[in-house]
Amino acid sequence: MTERLSDVTTGTDTSATGQDSTDDTRTEVAESRRTTEGTVYTVTGGDWDEVLADAVHDERIVMNLGPQHPSTHGVLRLVLELEGETVTHARSVIGYLHTGIEKNCEYRTWVQGVTFITRTDYLAPLHHETAYCMGIEKLLGITVPERAQAVRVLLMELNRISSHLVALATGGMELGALTGMTSGFREREEVLHLLEHLTGLRMNHAFIRPGGLAQDLPSDAVEKINSFVKVMEKRLPDYDKLLTGQPIWRNRLAGVGYLPVDACLALGITGPILRSAGLAWDLRKIEPYSGYENYEFDVPTSNTADCFARYLLRLEEMHQSLRIIKQVVKSLPTGPVMVEDAKIAWPAQLTIGSDGMGNSLEHVRKIMGQSMESLIHHFKLVTEGFKVPAGQVYVPVESPRGELGYHLVSDGGTRPMRVHLREPSFVNLQSMPAMCEGGMVADVIAAVASIDPVMGGCDR
Repeated sequence: MTERLSDVTTGTDTSATGQDSTDDTRTEVAESRRTTEGTVYTVTGGDWDEVLADAVHDERIVMNLGPQHPSTHGVLRLVLELEGETVTHARSVIGYLHTGIEKNCEYRTWVQGVTFITRTDYLAPLHHETAYCMGIEKLLGITVPERAQAVRVLLMELNRISSHLVALATGGMELGALTGMTSGFREREEVLHLLEHLTGLRMNHAFIRPGGLAQDLPSDAVEKINSFVKVMEKRLPDYDKLLTGQPIWRNRLAGVGYLPVDACLALGITGPILRSAGLAWDLRKIEPYSGYENYEFDVPTSNTADCFARYLLRLEEMHQSLRIIKQVVKSLPTGPVMVEDAKIAWPAQLTIGSDGMGNSLEHVRKIMGQSMESLIHHFKLVTEGFKVPAGQVYVPVESPRGELGYHLVSDGGTRPMRVHLREPSFVNLQSMPAMCEGGMVADVIAAVASIDPVMGGCDR
């Protein structure tokens, strides 16, 4: 019985070749390397002794923080070197949520890729859908109808509100402000209910398609949106009463996670973090897309560059999103929501039919019973997809976390040759050591929450 047990002194492999942990034929782990910034560790487990040895000369300890939820804002692992309660060195370990979405898109048609990219930043799927489709449309050289452009703006701003509410709610939960968490998720439910009514799904909508939208908005959309705006305009000021003036909340955030504008620029940081440092960089204003130049809104900034400023900015950005939504509803154009080109417009002529699936009975009757050519075309368009001219393009949009960019490469076929994301969660996470080192270990939680990384987008 005992011979089958693992020997903890030599490893867990009890086979003849694996019992000796000093065997040089075993697979080696990646080693640490020296850089101008100091020693960079792989932190895969194999160099753990080296990590400890580096700190042994001082009265320092090396601590694993995460991956756990709440606290590390998702499946993020932080390796902290502590001297008492002070963080002397911090590094992040990512990859626990790796899905290979970029590579998966290369094995699907251009339209099928929409259902993959929504699952990267699952708190802002509509921003991913828009950026991805804008890239395809640029390669195709087509212009999306005005109504589809306006609806995209409407959906993205609704999505921005829901994402910021999650940032506020989870940040509050991680710091012990549970009322902030329950209130944030209550308001987020209002957004998700509305998105479900408009698109059919609460998350991962796949509603924005190359060339426009999957279908038009329901007939009572304006009424539902106006009702939502009234509810949110009443509830958003409650957060100022609940948190902004609350001394514990302010003391936990003010002066914590400081990152000035020069550090943001050096690290490529965008979004609320950059704007909290005083730079009014917002792609909706700097490089307008989808008709954002037609709407009036402000880009809030601060010069304190700390966690409290980022909280205030996200709160104000929700007010500005409501302002944009009201303008979109007031000036919503009429007309089609998909390009007229039948070789691109997939799926074709969708409505909410009696089957609940989306195809109108009239369209099904036509392609099934009246036109064999229509049936063949529909079948080939769905199964094979359309061809996209060869070339490459980079299209950025302003997601709730900053610049979200899609780099698409086409070889002229029905599938992407390469899909690469410039994901703001991944880039912004570089700021964690700069925010945390020299501060208290308790402030690490506040700093990570203010970065608001979504690990699905970070790892993808």
